[in-house]
Amino acid sequence: MTFHSGEIAVQTQAGVREEAQKLCHLISSIIKPAAVEFLGKQQLAAAASVDTHSQVWASLVTGNPGFLQVLNEQIVQIDATPRDGLLSNLHSNPQIGLLVIDLVNRRRLRLNGKVEITPEAKINIKIQQAFFNCPKYIQVRHLHTTVTELQAPPQILTREALNHRDKDWISKADTFFIASSHPETGADASHRGGFPGFVQVVHSNKLMFPDYAGNNMFQTFGNLAVNPNAGLLFVDFEQGHTLQLTGKAKVIWDADKINLFTQAQRLVEFDIQQVVEIQNATTLRWRFGEYSPLIKR
Repeated sequence: MTFHSGEIAVQTQAGVREEAQKLCHLISSIIKPAAVEFLGKQQLAAAASVDTHSQVWASLVTGNPGFLQVLNEQIVQIDATPRDGLLSNLHSNPQIGLLVIDLVNRRRLRLNGKVEITPEAKINIKIQQAFFNCPKYIQVRHLHTTVTELQAPPQILTREALNHRDKDWISKADTFFIASSHPETGADASHRGGFPGFVQVVHSNKLMFPDYAGNNMFQTFGNLAVNPNAGLLFVDFEQGHTLQLTGKAKVIWDADKINLFTQAQRLVEFDIQQVVEIQNATTLRWRFGEYSPLIKR
């Protein structure tokens, strides 16, 4: 595995090029036994996709244990019905990034690849990259033992800017997911965590958030260096609602601005082009456990 030009540029600017190159061996093109065992137990994933207008979206995908099935060492199948435009996006652009996350045990697996959709609307991913991420910045959450049955069908609300409720939601968030895409290597989904308030609402069409020390590979930032289109996903874990934002992301390296954010290594400025709120996006509900020990107020 080699990094693309955007990843190399960001690694170089961050001064971690050599460290990043040493991590290449962690990225595989097959599903190894540890990943097979992990996937069989999970119920939550974030998916990255690209629509017909080249906008990038981050989607919530959930199901019962086993909804992520390893068919062979290169094919992972998703047996779930996304409640947003994920399937439509994949029909037009088959590249997907999938971040499968275990909030209880602070584990996450990244899968990137190309999709085939079966006649039964199951999503088969032919794996191009598979690797476990470090547990940094994951907040512990516990899944309720009883899955909530939806009392009403999902309701999708679309707007071009954040409303007051959206701003309050984001300002209280301790977790979100970010989707990015490279024109050649495809889509990628990643996770971000911090104390509530780490994502700042600048105004109705702009957010700012810090980037903390990570694995030094910079897949997300490498994609953004080539293609600024990105998507964010905020999840209301207690109520089962989601907030999806699509727009353009810019990495900020200005030291004076960075110093305003505790622990920040860089900042990201996100310009919002569209907002999609889905009420009752999932039947699953989580309760908060504890913050990651690696983040500071």
